[in-house]
Order: sequence, then C-alpha cells, then structure tokens
Amino acid sequence: MAADHMLQFVGRDQAYPDKRAAGDRVADFDEIAARYAIPAAEDQAGRCSQCGVPYCAVHCPLHNHIPDWLRLTAEGRLRDAYELSNATSTMPEICGRICPQDRLCEGNCVIEFSGHGAVTIGSVEKFITDTAWEQGWVEPLVPGRARGQSVGVIGAGPAGLTAAEYLRVNGYDVHVYDRHDRAGGLLTYGIPGFKLEKPVVMRRVDRLAAGGIVFHYGFEVGRNASLDELRQRHDAILIATGVYRARAIDVTGSDADGVVEALDFLTASNRKGFGDDVPAFDDGSLSAEAKHVVVIGGGDTAMDCVRTAVRQGAASVKCLYRRDRANMPGSQREVGHAEEEGVDFVWLSAPTAVTGGDKAAGVQLRRMRLGAPDATGRRAPEHDPGGEAEVPAELVIKALGFDAEDLPTLWEAPELGVTRWGTVLADARTLMTSLDGVFAAGDIVRGASLVVWAIRDGRDVAASMHAWLKARAADERKAA
Repeated sequence: MAADHMLQFVGRDQAYPDKRAAGDRVADFDEIAARYAIPAAEDQAGRCSQCGVPYCAVHCPLHNHIPDWLRLTAEGRLRDAYELSNATSTMPEICGRICPQDRLCEGNCVIEFSGHGAVTIGSVEKFITDTAWEQGWVEPLVPGRARGQSVGVIGAGPAGLTAAEYLRVNGYDVHVYDRHDRAGGLLTYGIPGFKLEKPVVMRRVDRLAAGGIVFHYGFEVGRNASLDELRQRHDAILIATGVYRARAIDVTGSDADGVVEALDFLTASNRKGFGDDVPAFDDGSLSAEAKHVVVIGGGDTAMDCVRTAVRQGAASVKCLYRRDRANMPGSQREVGHAEEEGVDFVWLSAPTAVTGGDKAAGVQLRRMRLGAPDATGRRAPEHDPGGEAEVPAELVIKALGFDAEDLPTLWEAPELGVTRWGTVLADARTLMTSLDGVFAAGDIVRGASLVVWAIRDGRDVAASMHAWLKARAADERKAA
C-alpha cells in the first residue's frame, strides 16, 4: 500500500502552501500562507522517498519520525500521523511554523540533493497538528499518579513549558514562574504574528494550565523571591529563563533617541496585537510608522524586525549586515519573504555612527569585504577602504543577538556556577547545575539558539529531573 502512495517525487513537483501577495500580507500580522487542503498535503507527503537513512530525522534536534508520519499522511491516516508527530514534540505545529527547515530537515532531504526539491516537511507538520486541534484529537494533559513532590520551573518559554508538561505527566506538582504576564517567552513576545499567530501559542498554554500546571505571572526571581527561597518551596528547580540581554553596538551615537533594542521593538508590537496598553508604542518611541528604519544584524531576529517595521507602515526599511547573503545566519527563506515585502538589504556593510545628535537621523556605514576564515570556518568580515556611506534612519533597531543576564547577582545566588559567557554551567549528562537539585536547560545553557533545541532540552532535562527525584524519594523512604 505504501508503495502506491510514496516515492512520487519524480512525477510530482514540490509545492508549498500558497502565500498571500506581498502587498496584501504587509497590511496585517496574520500568517502569510494558508494551510494545505487535505489532498494537497497528502500529495506533498507522498513525495517522500522513504530512504533507509532518513537524514531529515537525523538533522532534526528532536529526531522526529518524519518519514513515518509523512507516509501516514500520504495514506490519509491523519490521526495516526498526528499521534506519531506528537510523540516526540510538545509543539509540532509551532515547529512547523518557525523552525528553519531549510537549514534542518528540508535542507538535508535526500530528494533535495537529487534536484527534485525537498519534501515540504514543515508545512505538512503544521497541517497535521492544526487538523488535530480542529478535530479534537489533541487530548488533555492528564497528570500521572501524584508523587507528593513539586518542581519549580523558572521561565515559561519553550524549554520550560516542555519540561513542565513531561514532569506533570509523571505526577509532579509543577509551578512555572515567569516575569511576563503571559506564558510562551519569545514564542509570545519575540516572534511576530505573521510567523506564529498567538492563539496557536495560547492554546498550548491553556492545555497545560487545564492539566494542573500552576503559572505565576509577573514573578521575578530576585525581586519576588530569591533562588534559595524557591529551593525551599520545591523538591527541584529548573532554570529555563532563556537569554535576554541584548548585545551592545559600540558606535558613536548609539545612545541617541530612536536607537532601540530588537526585543523591545518586537515585544511592543506583539503586545499591541494582544490589545495591551503600550505607552512606548503609542508615543512613537517603539513604532516604525512613517519612519526611515535601519535594522542592524543578519539573524532571524533581524528578519522579524524588518518585516514588522514594514507592517507598521515605515517609510523605508533597510537591513545592514556585515557579511554577504550566503554567509548570513538567518533563514534564507525569511530573507526572501522580506525582499518580497520591500526590505532593502545592504550586504557587506557595518555601522560606524548614528548621526543626528540626541535624536537619530541617519546611520553612517562602511563597506566590508570577506577575508580569511575565522575560528568557526566562516570568512571574517574586514573593512573595505573607501566604501563609506550614510543612510537615513529615524529608528535604528539593534538586532545583534542576546547574551545571558547575570543570574548569580540578580538571584542572590553567588554559588550558581556560570561560564565565561554568563550562561549557566550544567552537567552535560544530567543537566544539573552546581546546586544540588537545581537543573538548567535551553538557551540559558547553550546560548541563543533555536526553539526546536529548547524543546529538545526541555524533554531531556525533564527525564533527568524525573530520575533524580525518584532516587531522592527512594532515599527518603529508606531513611524513614
């Protein structure tokens, strides 16, 4: 039966869901593409070659059973496909939307190498789980037998939410502490709606809350409680805060009005989408409307900023990046979307100053060229003499990446071990920190990375915490 449905990549062209025209989609923050209809999803899943060594799964951080659920989709067994997809991921429809598939599963698809175009794995993954939600196949979170032990999770981003779900299924009382007024972390406040509509995130959070996970919003460790106080409340702690300290840019004028951090800009935009009162947006400080906008950086956050600025009605949007297009860290697919929407990319350029005095009016830049490879193997950018220029900019958005906050100081926990980059030190096998019973996972351990890696880390740390808590309970029973 499978042979009749699969290996159709030679006679069946690759087809992604239709995107809305650029002129239409920049008028709102809705997702830019529709979902597959069932026949189209089945046809695209049927292009899978079912290869013996599935490089798509190998290069997926979650090692999802991709060829298997593609086969089930092609056969019309959508519920089975969903259950298999859900078996390895707590957020498959979110990964289907925001994973850089061109760098992971689809970029390593065997038929992509043969010139036939990769299977559209992400779009099928999104389709499967969206269908499951609509059909009522997504089951409630059912807690396991109560163990009488509790876990405190600091951070409600993808790593924290994933760990919380697995720990609750294993019977633990789970409390999630987050500084924001909604869960989701960057899924909620960092990623724009045109990539990830917020009801998609909120229904996941609602499912966790309905399963008995307790959320404490507006809670800052170090202000509302110290780390030590949380340790006294719970049998184990998970640090899953992510990394939020924006990297600085060392140029003249970087402290002028109109120079803002990427996350501040994106958070303000997302909060307006929720209908929140955002004074800094309303007074224009964090709004791109009618302004010449320059975004500095070449990662996915920079792409989110330029595309958000377009939707806010910017007069012009430019992205400065010091390397060329082939060497940028962001998704090439996202760059293509941005270009369609009118963003001007100024490759091989680096800022030297923000002009205009107290209020930004422009960005001076110099041209760059690629020299010898650096320690990572990428060709290092260097100054190309004689290539100075200036571009207008009333809003300059710094999207240069994120570093860890100084948690030992903020949390009154000087004994918490950190690396020279400020990330939390955790045992590579157990993910336990220097403090007994305190674990860490996600970006706060590995540095700024992908959502799919945070989900993987959340899954791994939940298993490690479960083993440690079981051993602790057994020791206590023996001592009694």
